[in-house]
Amino acid sequence: MRELDETAAGGPIGARLGAWRLRRGLTHEDLASGAGLPLDYVVGLETGGEWVDRRGRLAALATALRLDAADLTGQPYPPRGEEHAAVRAVAFHLRRRIARPHPDMATGLMMDELEERTGAAAQADAAGDEAGLAHALPKLIDGADRAVAAASAPGRAEAVRVQVHALGAGLLRRLGYKDLAWILLRRARPGTHELLPVLVEEVRLLIDLGLPEYALARVERAEEAGSGWELSVLAAVAQAMAGRRRHADQLLATAAGRATDARESAMVVATRAVVAAEHGGVEEAAGHARAADLSALDGAQRSRLLTVAAAAEARQDRADQAAALLVEADAAAPQRLRLDPFARELIAALAVRTTDTVQATAVRNLAEQAGVR
Repeated sequence: MRELDETAAGGPIGARLGAWRLRRGLTHEDLASGAGLPLDYVVGLETGGEWVDRRGRLAALATALRLDAADLTGQPYPPRGEEHAAVRAVAFHLRRRIARPHPDMATGLMMDELEERTGAAAQADAAGDEAGLAHALPKLIDGADRAVAAASAPGRAEAVRVQVHALGAGLLRRLGYKDLAWILLRRARPGTHELLPVLVEEVRLLIDLGLPEYALARVERAEEAGSGWELSVLAAVAQAMAGRRRHADQLLATAAGRATDARESAMVVATRAVVAAEHGGVEEAAGHARAADLSALDGAQRSRLLTVAAAAEARQDRADQAAALLVEADAAAPQRLRLDPFARELIAALAVRTTDTVQATAVRNLAEQAGVR
């Protein structure tokens, strides 16, 4: 249904929403009632007066229309530029790799080099360097498979294999190839002590699919494999999506207690902003965003927090301030931001709302680079 993307006046999701609503034979009232959302909000999405910035609302709209959330976000997006095209190509290479039942047993990477390259790929992931990660993944997955197959004591190789599969699934998830992401996670060998990264990525995938209850069930499994601040943070987001703010706050308190360094503490504060925004508390979300230590965050995390802050400012009719924050978010991790459906929604909204000449030009340029307008 990608051909229906431009049939309405709304933003990226609003246009698709209108097309699908008509295809299902629903009125605005039918859709609003089915999604449990205000009628004026649903109408505003289709006319350009509103945008989607809450996971729970996206999931509710998709459910009411009997769709996958990706049918509304439009993922995977058409490539914009060489780097995006290179990132998209990784899905083809990983699909081929998944289809091969056994690794090629030709000489692969030495274990030390495999670990070193996996560490570099993890750094690219943290920085939001999707092209760098995409370039490394096919060889890393093949090399890890070979290492496990050839090892007499495979524990070390299995640990790398699990990490590489989780990195690959994360990239596929963000691109919109959620089915491939799930298959890749299933390929990670069960029964090891290194499965926590896979379970954590499964939770992220279920959240992106708009399935918070399933994500919370996965969190319980992940807790059995090992505890950590990240599980509590992800569970808090899932609880917020499900409308349970008190449970989300309790989980964030647990995460704060489990945080072991400045980065993890900053991530907990950033998630407080996400949870507040999910419940419509835009002033609170903006406050948490200002309180977070940006210098302690990696590029991708910093970009995400700045996007949340920008959305909170936009909701308070401060489009110029929102635009400045969004441009800063793009500078922190451009490839990650331009593939984020909520960031793309905000880009489209601000492109017609920003009044400051400099900021308006910057947002319009960003919209062009992201392929939103």
